[in-house]
Amino acid sequence: MVDDTVADAPEDGVPTVTCSRCDREWTLHFELDELYAGNRAVEQFAIDHERHTGHFPDDVTPWVADCRQCPDGDRYLEERPARRWAETHARHTGHSVDFRPPADEGSAERIGEE
Repeated sequence: MVDDTVADAPEDGVPTVTCSRCDREWTLHFELDELYAGNRAVEQFAIDHERHTGHFPDDVTPWVADCRQCPDGDRYLEERPARRWAETHARHTGHSVDFRPPADEGSAERIGEE
């Protein structure tokens, strides 16, 4: 989930994202002008940032799906793809998956059989 405060829009309307772990701030001109990400610019940046650094920018917390029996798992910024991954993995492998929402958004659940 992307917190609305993560995408402060300066006067030109282009959002900025900060990462205290990287000690950097980015203005998302590239995501808007080159990737045509539109209102998903912050989400696209956050996903790309995590892929390249192993962590999300400040104020971005993912939905987490972790298999309880094998090293498979993934993180998503929206519930729907995270739930789809968990349910598909459980269905195809017979493994149970721990499914956790972003911090402060509810409680974890187990998908599939143990």
